[in-house]
Amino acid sequence: MDELTGQGPLRFKPLYMERVWGGTGLNTHLDRELPSGNPIGESWEVVDRPEAQSVVEGGFLDGWSLNQALMEHGTFLMGPGWKKNRPFPVLVKWLDCQQRLSLQVHPPASVASELGGEPKTENWYVAATEPDASLIVGLKDGVSKEYFKEALHEERLEECVHKFDVQPGDSILVESGRLHAIDAGNLILEIQQNSDTTYRVYDWGRVGLDGQPRQLHVEESMQCIDFNDFEPTPQRESESVTSPKVLADCKEFRITRHNLLTGHEMSFEAGIQPRLLHIVEGQLQDKASGSVIVRGDNVLLPYSVSFDLVADKKSLVLVTDGFFEKTRQNS
Repeated sequence: MDELTGQGPLRFKPLYMERVWGGTGLNTHLDRELPSGNPIGESWEVVDRPEAQSVVEGGFLDGWSLNQALMEHGTFLMGPGWKKNRPFPVLVKWLDCQQRLSLQVHPPASVASELGGEPKTENWYVAATEPDASLIVGLKDGVSKEYFKEALHEERLEECVHKFDVQPGDSILVESGRLHAIDAGNLILEIQQNSDTTYRVYDWGRVGLDGQPRQLHVEESMQCIDFNDFEPTPQRESESVTSPKVLADCKEFRITRHNLLTGHEMSFEAGIQPRLLHIVEGQLQDKASGSVIVRGDNVLLPYSVSFDLVADKKSLVLVTDGFFEKTRQNS
């Protein structure tokens, strides 16, 4: 396993997805070279699904799919008890939202299998915004299921949903069953349960890239929406706070925010749990391998390796853990 120990953090090639609401923000904000053509709305950074596979970039596992790496070296990467046929539990995306997304919901576990879908809890971290950017999450206080159905029929759902302004650094957990839409002008890091089931209840009268109205899932959505979820608020953190801050802590994962000054270090002990590292601002250097992790990178720190990382400049880093063998150790 010496080759794997010296691998350093696992990096993956991004998978770019065309979306009608996307644009070129991943180039503007993250210096990514994007495919030409239709707008790019999503970059799938870490994914292990039948329809999409992350591919390792660099090191001993260069060119391996994430699934292949887990099949061959799952215990090394994830820890004891990892089963070869299990997909990686988390999916990580960058979202460039130049237009408003559809009003949608993900199915709770209690109804997902009945509807032929997968439960999906996700967290949004707002990395950059345009002026007057906002999010739509949950319902306005007092909106009932009956009132919502009436408003949907009359195409006036705007008055039912909870819309609020956002700024860089805001974070909100969108659990399965929570009605939501990302408004225009947001660059968001989405860390989610490994699922791709989304039900659109309303699409604001928009057409898709093919010029046709996009498919709606009204019946499924009405079975999934939590009609007791009123006016949730995001976490808002000052950049001057240097102590780690837990942004999300649910059964699917835990996300912690770290503000680092130049020269500050982050250390991760081997044998505790695997972790995902997300660089929102700045860059870190891995002391052992010498590799540099820059803004926009999302890397996997394997279970079996210790890491000592140093900030080459002022940096903002998110750490996701607790997604396998839920361990509550301090990172």
